[in-house]
Amino acid sequence: MTEVTITIDTEQQKQAFRDSFVKLDPRHLVRNPVLFVVELGTIVSLLLTIAPGLFDATGSRVYYGVITALLAFTVLFANYAEAYAELEGEAQADSLRALQTETKAKQLIEPDTPIEEIDDGDIEIADSNEIEAGEVVFVDEGDVIPRDGTVIEGSASVDESAITGESDPVIRQSGGDRTSVVGGTEVLSDCLKVEVTSEQGESFLDEMIGLVENAQRQKTPNEVAMTILLSGLTLVFVVAVATMFFFGEYLASFTVGFAGLDIAELVALLIALMPTTIGALLAAIRVAGMTRVTRRNVIAKSGRAVEAAGDLDALILDKTGTITTGERVAQDFHSLGDANDEDVIRASYQSSLFDETTEGRSIIDLAEKMNGTKADGGQPDGDAVDEPGAAVEAPRDVDVSLGTESLSEENFVPFSAETRMSGINLPDGTEIRKGAVDAVEKYADSAPGKLRQPSNDISESGGTPLAVAVDKQVVGIIELQDELKPGIADRIAEIQKMGVETIMATGDNQRTARWVADQVGIDEFHAEFGPEEKIELVEDIQADGKLVGMTGDGTNDAPALAKADVGLAMNAGTNAAKEAGNMVDLDSNPSKIIEVVGIGKQLLMTRGALTTFSVANDVAKYFVLLPAILAAAIPGLAAMDILNLSTPASAVTATLVYNAFIIPLLIPLALRGVDYEAQSGAQLLRKNLIVYGGGGLIAPFIFIKMIDMLFVALGVFQ
Repeated sequence: MTEVTITIDTEQQKQAFRDSFVKLDPRHLVRNPVLFVVELGTIVSLLLTIAPGLFDATGSRVYYGVITALLAFTVLFANYAEAYAELEGEAQADSLRALQTETKAKQLIEPDTPIEEIDDGDIEIADSNEIEAGEVVFVDEGDVIPRDGTVIEGSASVDESAITGESDPVIRQSGGDRTSVVGGTEVLSDCLKVEVTSEQGESFLDEMIGLVENAQRQKTPNEVAMTILLSGLTLVFVVAVATMFFFGEYLASFTVGFAGLDIAELVALLIALMPTTIGALLAAIRVAGMTRVTRRNVIAKSGRAVEAAGDLDALILDKTGTITTGERVAQDFHSLGDANDEDVIRASYQSSLFDETTEGRSIIDLAEKMNGTKADGGQPDGDAVDEPGAAVEAPRDVDVSLGTESLSEENFVPFSAETRMSGINLPDGTEIRKGAVDAVEKYADSAPGKLRQPSNDISESGGTPLAVAVDKQVVGIIELQDELKPGIADRIAEIQKMGVETIMATGDNQRTARWVADQVGIDEFHAEFGPEEKIELVEDIQADGKLVGMTGDGTNDAPALAKADVGLAMNAGTNAAKEAGNMVDLDSNPSKIIEVVGIGKQLLMTRGALTTFSVANDVAKYFVLLPAILAAAIPGLAAMDILNLSTPASAVTATLVYNAFIIPLLIPLALRGVDYEAQSGAQLLRKNLIVYGGGGLIAPFIFIKMIDMLFVALGVFQ
């Protein structure tokens, strides 16, 4: 997994400190009701510091000044948490912005000129920022692609490490789902004709930068709901504390030695009882969650997508490229009927000479390593077929290239979706074809009676059988194997522990799909699925009231990506897929969605854990402050004073010190996220209540008592 490395230097930390003061603007804080009330309380306390007799207050200017400073620190620390998190987001946008480079473009004067006929006279050199959408450029080996576009002719190896961080080059070619190219990437071999699809300032990178910046600023639906809840709690506490002022006046009317409740202490009580901790860290948690997604080279178009990933009930996974490596390679050759191994190897080799696919190259490689005998040295026996998966490693001692010297690419019969076969026509008139078993069976005049059994055995072992026919006579089978991705079973099990149902939807046959599903422990699988079936599957799951996620890279995946609650599109895929999804994976790794689900879960868990801690804190501070403030008027409350703090002033100050400084102590946790393990919702709730609820209840008592003891040792408030 490639991560974007983001560093926050000393200058940026200074900037976060400066931004903390800028964010004191009430027009900014009013969007966070909790901190807005804290700021209002700070202003009231400041007025009392300037004029201690205001509101009939009886405390000293120094006492009120300390309260004012602590309340101001509370707001500043909260602002710092948000500013620091936002700087990380801005650093990510800056890292993407640094990838944008101006280069020269080879604009084609005649766009219809065939790629093999292009020379210097057909090219006009222009700055990349002068190229407009719809124009066609020529990109040769060593050239940098000037602007985002679509390959309309040619095939080339492209270095996209500047965008994805992956060092391995990728193939971009016309036709199919690998036509999209990104400006700023370099062609390593061959050449392309590219039709520019973006205007200046509207490139893929420009869009990604905008998405990163906007996603950092926008509140997610859950955060909006949490803000409304915190606003409601704040209003309740404001009313309750305001009522206490009049209650104190009532008590003062008949209680000797009690002059009423001090305004500054009531403000301190209000701030201490409000959920200031989670109110201060809420924005930082959201921005940090977005940051963790972007660090994994996934661009989320909104915070909603990240949260939805954390709430998913079902995850639809494709087989090829997600559960398996997607690179099917030849493992063995199996002869059938009267044919021998040499016949099958030779026919397979010759039919693959000009086949540039991964499968074709692997057949050539395997054929060059093998001879006419099997690995155990035995000779083929009529219709006998070796067990699927038994790779042969004996050195070649037969001329599998016999008769290939006179062959050229003109003899090659390329694969087509209609025939589902490819092959070669030899100069002597011999026709060799290889392809899907049923397609070759239909093409051939005859086939051995045992053809189906070995092909079924290969499918049931997770492989793909290709039948080989010579002059319309089936002579054998090529066994291809698509390996499972390392550790994929463990990752799927981890997702299942989170309570997410895993579903595999693949275009492969039932036998292969069942074998793969059994190997990795998939909950449910669907074979021979096309684009229409995928979107129907998404809709059926959603009809049950569940949230569903999926990945895709092709135009035919776009409807399902758009319909899914979380649609992770591949950067290497088509523009239609990238526009339909609400996330884009720059690494084009379909299994990345498993990581995204974990990040979403961690985001929700972090918010839940710190909310639990904050509420538990408020309960503990209630039992600290209320007895200290009212014990003089209501002696019975002394029984609640379990800490036995030295003086009411010490209790108020110690509580505010804890309330302010717990925020910066929790900033690293809010930015990093709580340690997350794949568990069920019930287990996570129990852990939250024990660790963060219990910790939030106990921590205030311990630290407030320690602060009070320090005040006593220093002779403060005595």
